[in-house]
This record gives sequence, C-alpha cells and structure tokens, in this order.
Amino acid sequence: MDGNLDKIDLNKLETPCFVADEELIEKNLKILKDVQDKADCRIILALKAFSMFSTFPLIRKYLHGICASGLHEARLGKEEFQKEVHTYAPAFKDEEFEEVVNYSDHIVFNSLSQFKKFREKLKGKKAGIRINPEVCLKTSKFTAYDPCSKNSRLGIKLSDMPEKLDAEITGLHFHALCEQDAEDLEEVLKVFERNFDKYIKQISWINFGGGHHITRENYNIDKLISLIKNFRKKYPNIKQIYLEPGEAIVLNAGYLVARVLDIVRNEKEIAILDCSAETHMPDIMITRHDKSPYIPPIMNAGEPGENKYEYTLAGVSCAAGDIIADYSFKNKLKIGDKVVFEDALLYNMVMTSTFNGVQLPAIYIIEKSGNLRLVKKFGYHDFKSKLS
Repeated sequence: MDGNLDKIDLNKLETPCFVADEELIEKNLKILKDVQDKADCRIILALKAFSMFSTFPLIRKYLHGICASGLHEARLGKEEFQKEVHTYAPAFKDEEFEEVVNYSDHIVFNSLSQFKKFREKLKGKKAGIRINPEVCLKTSKFTAYDPCSKNSRLGIKLSDMPEKLDAEITGLHFHALCEQDAEDLEEVLKVFERNFDKYIKQISWINFGGGHHITRENYNIDKLISLIKNFRKKYPNIKQIYLEPGEAIVLNAGYLVARVLDIVRNEKEIAILDCSAETHMPDIMITRHDKSPYIPPIMNAGEPGENKYEYTLAGVSCAAGDIIADYSFKNKLKIGDKVVFEDALLYNMVMTSTFNGVQLPAIYIIEKSGNLRLVKKFGYHDFKSKLS
C-alpha cells in the first residue's frame, strides 16, 4: 500500500474522520512541479476542491498560489497560502468587492457587465474575463458538473464578446474539464483557438482552468506539456499560462474513515455507518441520477458480486435517501468495524455540513514520518454556531 495508512492503528482514530497522508500529497506535488518546470507554466490550487490550510506549508513549496471562488477563499489564500491569489466568482457583491481586491492578485469576471461595474475599483490588480468555449466533451464523466452545458451561467460566449477587449483586460480564463485527460484539453484548445484567436492575441496571461487529472495513473503528461509549449509558440504575447486543478493535488492522498454502527435487513443487508452521504459525501447525492454517478471506492471492498458478502452502506442521518452505495466484502461486516473510503480528500472535506446534527468528521494528518496527528476535532458548538 502506498503512503503510511498501514502504519497506524485505525482503532486510534475517532470516527468519522478525514485522514490526509502527507507522503501521498507530496508525491502528487512532485509530479505537478515537474510539469511546471518542463512546460514553463504555473499550477495553482483550486480551494473549492481542497482547503485544508494545515497542509499549505507543504503545498506552497511546490505550487505558485491558489484560486478562490469569492471573498472567504481569497482571504484564506492570502492569509494562509501567502502566494498568488486568483479570484473568480459568477458575480461579485458590491459590499465585498473592495475586500476581494485587497486579497487578490488576479480578478476574473464572469461577464462584461461585472467588469464594467467594478473596473474603477481594481486598484491596478490584473483583470481577466472568463469565456465559455462551448465545448461539451463526450468524455465528460459528470454532466452535473459540465461548465459548458446548455444554458450554463459560467463564462461569456463568443457571440457576446466585443470586437476588441478593453485595455484593462489582460487575461482570459476558461474551464471545460472535470477529471479529464490531456487529450480532452487538446480538443478544447482547438475550438478555443479557432473561435477566440483574435482575443488571445490581445492578452498577456491565460488560465486553462481546472479538471486536469494530471496525477492520475496513465494521464498523458507529455501531451499536456506539449500542448502548453505549442500554445506559447503560437501566441508569443502570452507571458504566463496557469492551470488550476484541485483534485490533482490530493488525488488518492487521503481517506474518510467510518465505523459500522448497526446492520439491519430489508431484503438485503444494510450497514449503517457513522458517516453520511448527505453531509460528508454530497457528490453521491448530486450525481446519483447522472450517467456515471460518483461511487466512492472502499479499501478492501469491491462491487456487488465481486466478493462473497454484499451490503448496502447507508448514512447516519434521518434522510431516507442517505444511501452511499452497494459493495461486497470478503468477510462479514460486524458492528464496530472500520470502513475506509479512499480518495476522500477532494471536495468531500470542503462540502461537509451539519445537516440533521450529524457530527463533522475530525481531521487527521499522517506526517511523512508516519506520525499520526489530530489537526481538528468538531463538536456541538460547531453545529450550534451555524444556527441562531
């Protein structure tokens, strides 16, 4: 097993809990650093996917900054990451924008009307606009997360672009991928360059967005590097190219550990855990009716029919739909057993909620030395503080 999970006693973990493995995070970061060096680009961390700031001292050794989706993420990035902060939002609030500017180095607007509204308050910060390349890829895994889908509110379509960009707009941003490959980026770039060529020639920096699964096994890194280098050759006016993956930074680098509280039967065996799809793994609920719904992998478990003992794993909230998925195990599950969800750091941690009063997972780090450290534990006051 990669990483250091096998070196710790799972009985020492208070469940539910997230466990980040520093060794595995750094393994990803080294891959990303190699891409940056060979392609002459900058990779920044998308906080919407992973905002565990206790890991920022490690991450900032390798990456150039963060991208934020609004005021609070921008502030977190400025205060805790302490490098470049790129802030984009579908719309900015009047009463927050001055503070957003203070925390940000690059500000990306979702519409020309927002740019015109706030242009006088930019204070010399680099301004860009997000465009919609209108490329719906056949390889898109989760249609619920396709930013280029029909009627998308994200980005400016070619038909709505001006003849010439305002001089204060120095960059363009697009986002079209979700857990996808360099070949998918190549397809997007072909359309982007064909349709937006004259605008690309008017700017000095560009952001290729997120969704690049760079640290996944078999990802075509050489293709990615080649695409970036060729883009630079075609557009020598571009001084900086950014990528803002979130998942790639912590892909397969952490876990959500839960405990079996009870096993009930209703035509099949149902194991009730002390975690919850509703509150701890909302991607399950969001993509449930998608063509390829998100089903979190479990250590030492398989799909139904793969092993002898099958269970429906269910959450602890009172929501009838709080069902995780069906799995099979080599051995019978018992009350008190620990279940380890793999690849659990991305999105799950940032999207947790206290719905139904369900306990927020504690957060642990397995340090590179193998030492287990409790970073934070949550309780009743975290639940109460969100209410009035």
